[in-house]
Amino acid sequence: MRFAAALLAVAGLVSAVKGHWLGDIPHRGFAPFAGANYPVFRNVRDYGARGDGVTDDTAAINAAINAGNPCNMGCASTTMTPAVVYFPAGTYLISSSILPAYFTQLIGDAAAPPTLRATANFAGFGLIDGNPYYSPVLNWKSVNVFFRQVRNLVLDTTAIAPGTPATGMHWPTSQATSLQNIVFNMPATPDVVHVGLFIEEGSGGFMADLVFNGGAAGASMGNQQYTMRNMEFNNCKTAIIQLWNWGWTYHGLSINNCQVGIDISAGGSSHLEVGSVTLFDSSFTNVPVAILTGRTTSSTPATAGTLVLENIALTNVPVAVQGPNQATLLAGSTASTTIPAWANGHSYTGSSTDRTQLSGPMAPNTRPAALLTPSGAYYTRSKPQYEALPASAFLSARAAGAAGDAAADDTAALQGAVDAAVAQNKVLFLDYGLYRVTRTLRIPAGARIVGESFPVILSAGPFFDDAANPRPVVQVGETEGAGGRVELSDFIVSTQGTQRGAVCVRWNLASDGAAPSGMWDVHVRIGGFAGTQQQVAQCLKTPGSPTVDPDCLVAFMAMHVAKGARGLYMENVWLWTADHDIDEQQNTQITLYSGRGLYIESETGPFWLWGTGSEHHVLYQYQLANTRNIFMGHIQTETPYFQPTPNALVPFSPVASLNDPDFTGACAGVPGNCAAAWGLRVINSRDVVVYGAGLYSFFDNYSTACSTFAAGQTCQQRITSIEGTACNVNIYGLNTIGTRAMINRNGAQVAWYADNVNTFASNVAVYRSG
Repeated sequence: MRFAAALLAVAGLVSAVKGHWLGDIPHRGFAPFAGANYPVFRNVRDYGARGDGVTDDTAAINAAINAGNPCNMGCASTTMTPAVVYFPAGTYLISSSILPAYFTQLIGDAAAPPTLRATANFAGFGLIDGNPYYSPVLNWKSVNVFFRQVRNLVLDTTAIAPGTPATGMHWPTSQATSLQNIVFNMPATPDVVHVGLFIEEGSGGFMADLVFNGGAAGASMGNQQYTMRNMEFNNCKTAIIQLWNWGWTYHGLSINNCQVGIDISAGGSSHLEVGSVTLFDSSFTNVPVAILTGRTTSSTPATAGTLVLENIALTNVPVAVQGPNQATLLAGSTASTTIPAWANGHSYTGSSTDRTQLSGPMAPNTRPAALLTPSGAYYTRSKPQYEALPASAFLSARAAGAAGDAAADDTAALQGAVDAAVAQNKVLFLDYGLYRVTRTLRIPAGARIVGESFPVILSAGPFFDDAANPRPVVQVGETEGAGGRVELSDFIVSTQGTQRGAVCVRWNLASDGAAPSGMWDVHVRIGGFAGTQQQVAQCLKTPGSPTVDPDCLVAFMAMHVAKGARGLYMENVWLWTADHDIDEQQNTQITLYSGRGLYIESETGPFWLWGTGSEHHVLYQYQLANTRNIFMGHIQTETPYFQPTPNALVPFSPVASLNDPDFTGACAGVPGNCAAAWGLRVINSRDVVVYGAGLYSFFDNYSTACSTFAAGQTCQQRITSIEGTACNVNIYGLNTIGTRAMINRNGAQVAWYADNVNTFASNVAVYRSG
């Protein structure tokens, strides 16, 4: 259901429920490093906001944000001052920008989303300015802006004169951030210059369930990569302007009555700025030009402007893809038609090094039925917000006795809270805190857990410090293959001190594929923040030294999906071993060693990974072995910054039962930095579809000199591996940086970086395993 319709559907719930539960429940969140009486939860009404559509609420809202002196102007980043700023239903008149602090969530009533309405004389760069220009540069380095959310709001600029520049939201941010359930209302007159969403920098990211009405541009965006789904554009001049990117994945776009759908022509044919776009399961209605591109047979860079389309419905769209000088590259129809699949870019198949230049129709992916809805589209499900539930349906972890102070042993109290919530059919509210556990926390079928501003479950002690006997910090499903369903959202799993045997998340649960379990905004964040004892003071980087500090071995694996598990939907999940200290104001780099990223060995699937990332694990970021029915869109990885000093041969020995890569044998005779972490490794698997991937290797022993085309992309030799009896393993929009071989099949190089030069990355539009 589109968000506009959903607003009407939930409006009746307000009378049945006193108010949104988030505003009604007692709030006990505790930030152990923020000082006494620091308020994690803030209701803007408590700070003087009226929400009556008449009173100027700007100062009151910003006062709610700034309570407790959070990380704002001049602060680099922090995890120590988390905040949830809650907006009850109403209309909040604002005359200047709302300025959310770092690690702050802005959340409206999900049952009756409130409106932020600009006054006619509004002054500011965005009704919500997520990263202000207090000086000529952004306040926060955009690629280091993590762990932020805005959801359940209507942003209204219609009172501002159409010809006066106005922006709904300015949002240059990066991983583990999200926008959800937001409507942007702008004038729809011919002279309008308003923009709904503006992004100029960053390394995203995920967004879902956005509606743009009117405006010169619904969204004008430049960022390294993004996954965006379920976005509706109505009566915009141009729905989406791509300013630049490396790779972008769109799913479920509905573009209606706009002059241009998506403009990817930035920079012109001689210097294209847009790297690649993957668009599928989407529609255009009454749009003269669906997609405008600058790509030609002679445009530069060679693969810039790569475009892959699949399952695109057109209704009264005369031109589907238009090139320079109004040349029609793909005709549309004044009636209704569907584009099965079409691509403009480079293609490879199997183990062949032969490169095909695509510029026209192609066969669509053979879609695994287990991943689809009855309509044939890929399954999606937005993060549940439980707007129909009263406050009495929630159970507080801190009220159940958990301290959340990063010091007390919360194992028993937290386990008791989980079990009690399941037994009482309640949702466990994980109040903000750092919950230290010294034994595995077991999450049984039937659990629903919601965090407040990313609380942390933090493993500690010798139980998790034996690499020969790895143990899960959080285990979902009592036994492997146990049936049932869980819903997890908005919290973090991490480790404290040396934790050589910690598997941060072990997924055992076998859920029905038609009603899968879900993880939304659940992240693994290992090290680099207060409470972990894995910061600058303990694990400062040591460039040039191959010696491994044993006190900085911080995890065995980020997440393990067991053989008997199935039916898991993951959305905006970031499995990150920290490369820098977020709570140190210079963001100084640190060296931490975690063995493995995400390992899926489920024998059946299905699994959906929407907007996930996995970074800085020693052996691999994503590994799929002997599995099937996997959807990925847009995955993002980074190789550890210290490699190859030491390389991936240390400090974790390969475990054959886990199908760990054997770099000693596999790298024999391979030149360059071969023993480096795989970005994506697929072994003996089938029915794996990847709709966008950014696999990056920026560093060689902490130097970025290796990651440019001029240097020969020498950070590592290989990054994508398809091995064994892989079948129907298909990748759209593969972008690599710093690696020479982009794709390897059974050890043999398939695609070479220099044959596929893009903006900053190299790009392959389509790879099919055969």
